[in-house]
Amino acid sequence: MIVEPAPAKLNLALHVRARRDDGYHELETLFVFVRDGDSVRLTPAERDGFAIIGPFASGLSGEGDNLVTRTRDAFRGTFGAGDPLSIVLDKHLPVASGIGGGSADAAATLRGMAQLAGVSPDDPALMAIAADLGSDVPACLAGRTMIGRGRGEQLTPIKVPPLPVLLVNPGVAVSTAAVFAGWDRIDRGALPNGDALTIALAGRNDLEPPARALAPAIDTVLDMLGAAPGVRLVRMSGSGATCFALFDREEDCATAATTIRAAQPGWWCLETALT
Repeated sequence: MIVEPAPAKLNLALHVRARRDDGYHELETLFVFVRDGDSVRLTPAERDGFAIIGPFASGLSGEGDNLVTRTRDAFRGTFGAGDPLSIVLDKHLPVASGIGGGSADAAATLRGMAQLAGVSPDDPALMAIAADLGSDVPACLAGRTMIGRGRGEQLTPIKVPPLPVLLVNPGVAVSTAAVFAGWDRIDRGALPNGDALTIALAGRNDLEPPARALAPAIDTVLDMLGAAPGVRLVRMSGSGATCFALFDREEDCATAATTIRAAQPGWWCLETALT
């Protein structure tokens, strides 16, 4: 049995530069990953099986075509059928929340299947499969801090300090397609130069305004995070609705989490750290 972690992805900055002729958008983004997230368990079996467990399993239970099973089939299409597998997705991240849960799950499935099949984790075919599966999957497959360009698949590594971070989602699922459709198509410029924190602090998320228009609860989340003592940076991740706050001290992160949980007990909060 192999258990692969599928940590949450954050966009510390996300600049949308243009809409492309292929329907995608030209992006510049700073991908980071946190300590916690989903996990994918792969076990050789007599026949293929797929199950979803965990606190957010119900958000995916009605899907007949999950990204994990698509990843399994894409891997086999490239490397051969191999043995049947029982795959269990332990879903701890909210669905459709801007933190790459599905992409991280796909990347974890690719890593696990590669290990079982004896495929090198550096095999370029794995990254090609990832790019076909989704714009965030290549970064999630790499699993480290990256500058992403193009659709997000053109990756350049960069280092980030392991700062405490609080993730908050108000229990609102936001459609990525709807958020991108609401982007005003104004190019506000490239990512700044510098180290990861300089880029994050001077950057922005161009999808925040359309997401906030679709889900006004995001305004409340950002306001509450921004009022937390010791906060370094507050921003929405991806296409929302999850927002995050970076702190210098774990104590400030924990205090902010306690305050928000008391005020909004129905919200999802995760105290974690950048990796």
